[in-house]
Amino acid sequence: MAKIKSKWTCLNCGYETTGYLGKCPDCGEWGTLTEEKIQKNDNVKGLIVNLNNKSVPQLLKNIELDDAIRFSTGLSEFNRVLGGGLVRGSLVLIGGDPGIGKSTLVLQSSGNLAKTGLKILYTSAEESARQVKLRSNRLNVDSENLFIYSETNLDEIQANISNINPDVVIIDSIQAVYSSGLTSSPGSVSQVRECCNILMNIAKANGITIIVVGHVTKDGMIAGPKVLEHMVDTVLYFEGERYKSYRLLRTIKNRFGSTNDVGVFNMEDDGLVEVTNPSELFLAERCESIAPGSVVIATSEGTRPLLVEIQALVGPTSYAAPRRVATGIEYNRVLQILAVLEKRVGLNLSKHDVYVNVVGGINIQEPAADLGIALAVATCARNVIVDPETVIIGEIGLSGETRTVRQLEQRINEAAKLGFKKAIVPKASLPLKTNPANIKVIGVSRLIEAITSSIPVKEELGV
Repeated sequence: MAKIKSKWTCLNCGYETTGYLGKCPDCGEWGTLTEEKIQKNDNVKGLIVNLNNKSVPQLLKNIELDDAIRFSTGLSEFNRVLGGGLVRGSLVLIGGDPGIGKSTLVLQSSGNLAKTGLKILYTSAEESARQVKLRSNRLNVDSENLFIYSETNLDEIQANISNINPDVVIIDSIQAVYSSGLTSSPGSVSQVRECCNILMNIAKANGITIIVVGHVTKDGMIAGPKVLEHMVDTVLYFEGERYKSYRLLRTIKNRFGSTNDVGVFNMEDDGLVEVTNPSELFLAERCESIAPGSVVIATSEGTRPLLVEIQALVGPTSYAAPRRVATGIEYNRVLQILAVLEKRVGLNLSKHDVYVNVVGGINIQEPAADLGIALAVATCARNVIVDPETVIIGEIGLSGETRTVRQLEQRINEAAKLGFKKAIVPKASLPLKTNPANIKVIGVSRLIEAITSSIPVKEELGV
């Protein structure tokens, strides 16, 4: 008879133990161990991975690269986050919230790849072939080289990969696929880890590019063990606001290109449409009559500069402890900037609520937004309007000094393209290698200098 046993596996690092532990002894995370009941069946055959070419050691200088090592997906924004296109023999993981557009993205890309002559196998483990056909009609996707296969058994999928010999394989999604070599349920830690391991071996041994779609948990992390992200070559997160039409495809890991890059799409009735100028999109709803507390900053997502609007609202508090609310920016970063404003500028905010919001729903993680946040808060507190044709760039130190940021020239050039006439930047970054046309660059060394330089008419701040 089959032997049934239970084990506990850490979702973060994959550590296994026979009993429950509140804290994982390997990675130190709390509450990450989940129970799995495993039934070992001796009648089930072992997992088989067809290896057409055995790997042998080679000298680095003797390894040759051809021009076909990368191929385009037909979507320039998708190519951007991939580092120039899909790499042959790579394993790509795409995660995102339900309904965000993951299946739409991979189906559109499959259609574009099939039109170039590549053979595509789209495996849907959650939908029938007819459901995929309905979506393809809406997206205008049709090609003789695109195969649709509805199956959840990875052994059957592997057999069809051997028969069809495709160039690209889509697995939608990895949590719904299972291997008959394991008796645990689909989506469990052991199933996800083992299925991903088999797919990785298929991709590396046969030179087949495999794109895997993954679900996310309520915390926004890809469901399954954390080792899943370590096994794949590229990890992409598909993000977007529920009530907004645009979507962000962000690179978290990429062995063949830069990380923290971002591609922008707009979700329409006939699918995803690329946004070639995302800065214009994020500033499209900016009011002509600018109110106090509104500032435009130039942030950077990977190699792409983005212009976004930061709004701050400062008002007297009715609570014993004033409220501090930050949306789209790290909360502790905002508290640090408010402390600098009180100590170095003399702006008393101890009896005022402060709300900071990044318009458009984008999340900013780099410190180049510090100067813009400080100006938004200071001008709103004193009811002063920042020059609407000014863009703010810079990091703030604890002593109130401005610090340099990377890719400053690219940010200034992006601001000049959108019609901004003035840029306030850290003085330590000047002079620039090339002077951008039609924009005046002002260098400041202190926060108080940036506040006075951003006001069109010199007004008394009262600080």
